[in-house]
Formats: sequence, structure tokens, C-alpha cells
Amino acid sequence: MATALPTATREIRLAHAPQGLPGPEHLSVVTRSLDAPGPGHVVVRNQYFLVFPGLRTLIGGGAQDVPLPPIHPGDALFGPAVGEVVAVGPDSPLRPGDTVTHLFGWREHAVVAAADCVLLGDVLPDPVAHLSSGAAAYGALTRLADVRPGDSVFVTGAAGAVGTLAGQVAKLLGAGRVIGSTRSPAKAGRLRSELGYDSVVVAPSPGLPEPLEAAAPGGIDVVLDTVGGEQLSAALAAVRTGARVALVGALAGQLAPDRRGDSSPAEIDTYRLITKGITLRGYRGADHPEVGKEWTDRFGAWLRSGEITFPHVRLAGMDRARQALQELSEGRHFGTVVVELPPR
Repeated sequence: MATALPTATREIRLAHAPQGLPGPEHLSVVTRSLDAPGPGHVVVRNQYFLVFPGLRTLIGGGAQDVPLPPIHPGDALFGPAVGEVVAVGPDSPLRPGDTVTHLFGWREHAVVAAADCVLLGDVLPDPVAHLSSGAAAYGALTRLADVRPGDSVFVTGAAGAVGTLAGQVAKLLGAGRVIGSTRSPAKAGRLRSELGYDSVVVAPSPGLPEPLEAAAPGGIDVVLDTVGGEQLSAALAAVRTGARVALVGALAGQLAPDRRGDSSPAEIDTYRLITKGITLRGYRGADHPEVGKEWTDRFGAWLRSGEITFPHVRLAGMDRARQALQELSEGRHFGTVVVELPPR
């Protein structure tokens, strides 16, 4: 029997612009009416949505150079979500019961154009794995850094959504030694014991270059950088000739309370780049549209074989979601952070 569509639903909105990093006091849970879907649209009951640092940029007013709109006071937050189609409008190719991904998270229900949904199959054993950031790690390591057998790989921000997968992927691609950085000694232990990191440097540290050189005495071949700032500078001081550096994130600046989330300055010795023949490139998923399916296929096979794990934490409910962005900024969690919504 078909389930009746609710007449109201809840979403999380930006209540007022923060001075610095957004916290729960800047967000509100708002009840609004839920409309029936029009032609070519569907209603999706969200089951999971992603908490990601890019929201800070969109809230902070630094969205000019990104392909997403800014978030102003009164706007609902948004981002990747997984959910079940519960109602369809005329001419929709989707059907009730379909599981899809879309970009209207941070709400219980979303009215979405069917064309903006991706129908999920059974390639991944758990639908929540579709919210991983592994495509960025995999794309950067295969398209920009070209990891080769025996390479020494350094991953900054190794305990985050990208880093917890990047180290595992680097090993599966043949890396001989994988080194990570994190701000937490406890997370450093988990990276070594659970994810196969050979060595982990705890940062920030006034002497970061020294422990990094000790962790990679022969130098580093590949850097996958999610942090920027001092960690990128230290990484460049420890690389070998011909090193490949892939920039995937800029958390040092993005999560700095005195910035808008759209800059992450780093001191780079360009003379060293020249004399060592170092390549340094930023990874954009839009430049590599084929990576998404390739990653999903390989990720699914690796998950089923037990060769990789998907470290993530599930926070329960809309009320807890108000705290999730602050918890992400403070580094309280290990791996990907998602909000799980119970059926309503």
C-alpha cells in the first residue's frame, strides 16, 4: 500500500551569518509545507546527507569561484544526499521505492527534478558509501599524481573524509610507503592500526619538517594535499626529484575563523619546484568526468573483497545535524561525517 505523502517537512536553514566559523547557534530547524511533485519531478525522503567543509565557504561568502551558489541567511543548506523516492510527478522516469542520490541534503524531504537524481544500483554494498569523498582521492592519485609501484606517498589531513580513503587507495595502487598527517594523536593511532598507514605525523607542530623527514628518510614521491598552508610547505621541503603533488583541499584556510573559506595561503619555494622538477596541480572532478563511475566500480569491488573500508560516522537526526558542521570544523570525528535520518 502506498504511503501517504506528509504535508510538512523540516529543513536546516542559515538563521544568520556567522562572524567566523558557523556553529549550531547560526542554524535553525524549520518546518515548511511539502508540495506534491510536478511534471518530471519526484519527492525524495532523505536517509543520509553529507556534512562537508565546503559549506563553510558557501556560508562565509567565498563562493565566487566554485560551481555552487552561496548560502544567505534564510536559505536552506544543501549538499549530497541519499534517499528513497516516495512520490513521482507525471513523466518521471523514476518510481516510488527507487534509491537515488541528489544535492538537496539538510532536509527530511526534497522535491527534485528527476534529471538531477542518480539512480543507485547495487554496485556499493551500502548506499551510504555513495557519500564518500573517495572519487577525489582516487582521481587525484590516478590522474594527477600517477602513483607507481614502490612510491612513497604523503597524505595531509589523513583522518578526514578524503584522507581516510586516500591512504588505502594509494596502497592498492602499489605505493610502497604511505605517510599521513593529523592533528590528533588518537587518530594517528587509528590511521596506523586500522587503515594501514606506515607512519603518521601529528600536526600542527613547530618542527613539522623534521618528523616528516624522519618518517620518509628517502623523500616523498607523491603528495596528496587536503590541508594547504604550513603542511603543504613542509611536504614540498621533503619531496624527491620529480615528485608529483596533487591538491585536493585547502582546509587550513577554509576552516580558519579569520577567513571567509575561500583562501588558504602557503609559502612555496618556487626555486625548489624548478630544480627538483616538481609538478603541482589542483584536482577538479569536472575535468575528469569519467572518474566517478570508475571509482564507484573499483570501490564496490574493494569493499566486497575486504581490501578497503569506508571510515565514517553517522550522526542521528535533524537536531544533531545543527551541531555537525561545528564538530567537523573542530575535527571531532574520524573519516566521513553523515547525518542519518529516521523514517518519519
